[in-house]
Amino acid sequence: MPLPLLPEAWRRTLPLLLLLLLALLALYFGTLQAMVGIWARSETFAHAYLVAPISLWLVWRRRHRLATMQPRPQPLWLLPMAVVALGWMVGELAGVNALTQGTATALLVLAVPALLGTAVAREIAFPLGFLFFMVPFGEFLTAAMMEYTADFTVTALQFSGIPVYREGLQFIIPSGAWSVVEACSGIRYLIASFMVGTLFAYLNYRSLRYRAVFWLVSLAVPIVANWVRAYMIVMLGHLSSNTLAVGVDHLIYGWIFFGVVIGLMFFIGSRWTEPEEDLSAAAVATAPVLGAQASRAGAGWGLALAAVLLAAAPHAAVWQFEHGASGPAPVLGLPGLPGQGNTDALLPLQPVFKGATAQASRSYVDGADTVAVHVAYYRRQHYGHKLISSDNVLLKSGDREWNRTASGTTSVSVAGRAVPLRTYEVRSVSTTGTQRARRLEVRQVYWVGGRLTTSDHLAAALAVAHRLTGQGDDAAAISFIMPGLAEDGAAARLDAFVARHLPALEASLAAMQSR
Repeated sequence: MPLPLLPEAWRRTLPLLLLLLLALLALYFGTLQAMVGIWARSETFAHAYLVAPISLWLVWRRRHRLATMQPRPQPLWLLPMAVVALGWMVGELAGVNALTQGTATALLVLAVPALLGTAVAREIAFPLGFLFFMVPFGEFLTAAMMEYTADFTVTALQFSGIPVYREGLQFIIPSGAWSVVEACSGIRYLIASFMVGTLFAYLNYRSLRYRAVFWLVSLAVPIVANWVRAYMIVMLGHLSSNTLAVGVDHLIYGWIFFGVVIGLMFFIGSRWTEPEEDLSAAAVATAPVLGAQASRAGAGWGLALAAVLLAAAPHAAVWQFEHGASGPAPVLGLPGLPGQGNTDALLPLQPVFKGATAQASRSYVDGADTVAVHVAYYRRQHYGHKLISSDNVLLKSGDREWNRTASGTTSVSVAGRAVPLRTYEVRSVSTTGTQRARRLEVRQVYWVGGRLTTSDHLAAALAVAHRLTGQGDDAAAISFIMPGLAEDGAAARLDAFVARHLPALEASLAAMQSR
């Protein structure tokens, strides 16, 4: 179908929209470059390269309808652009990739209704919304999905009559040992399925109800399929005496199974396909002309300039925060604790906190126990140098010495106030399931500008709020580690140690913040 001759308003507005988009791309180049970098290094988001071309193709399909409409700048869209730009600034200060990349994408999307009008944006609402699949989002679900996959696999094995010994994400059956790692979580299947399923529903259904149902199906099917895949992989290995599904073929079988399941999902979904919308020139010849008031050239240029200024303002604020006066690098030392002896014993395990401004460890003799304390301190946080990060963990995935077998939360009374703590049980890997394993009790808490919390979201929000109000974003992660057994009351003794000595550690961190 040839493209109809564009009305004068379109010939005038499209170049202006292109200039505005180029300006936004230039302003947020660093953010968008980081987003593309994630696509390049993570197979989970490799599909994102296809999102923008698909979105452009979806707009092109509606070109005849768009040609009947008149673009008209609408200044009211500058308000949500200002809010989104503010969100980008908060994300930049907090070092939250999903927020900065999501808001940068949103600014590109909002530029369309701002310059072309709400009626035009409504006509291409799905292609615009589809662009958000470019944002690498969803990996925070990995840990939970690994846990659910392990739960299903172990339960299914038990129903199959196979005895299972489980510790955390590792389990042993008579034919060998297995573990659930990131690749087993199914997050790649879930994200890819949801993107393709969303596109399939848009192209094959016209009813919002049908589309919503298929979107939900495209979320549920890969989750359940991944559970079944994990169970089948273990069964293949078990029944073949570990000659099948234990090497590279483990991944090959997984992707083949996923492809078959998703293919069946689309095949079944196609049975309810609704008649395709007619987008031919004949169909739009009698279509009503929406947004009929043509834009004035001056109004469009003025709005585009205002949008660029709004998008640029947060960069100036971030530059000011990041290049203002900075204090000296902190020298971190842990204090002696009242009534406690010191020891040169090394940490049983080393918590991973990348990019910390300073780290320190110290072991204390507490009666018959030895308690190791580790503090990772952060100041002037930014990407790769922030307290709240998926890279900061108690144990790296696949640690060959230790296995996290349980986690949870508790609270202790410290100077009359309830303080939340994260709790972990860690066992040695080498003896798991064969003999009495070494066991560690661990407690962790965040200290952010004088406040204690276990919430990642609250810790990040407090750091940004303190920074915006000129208090600085000093923060720390405090870990307490003690060898011991559950039946010996090690957990209660470690909680008592934290309750007695956390105030001294808080005072030490507060003194460091003031320097």
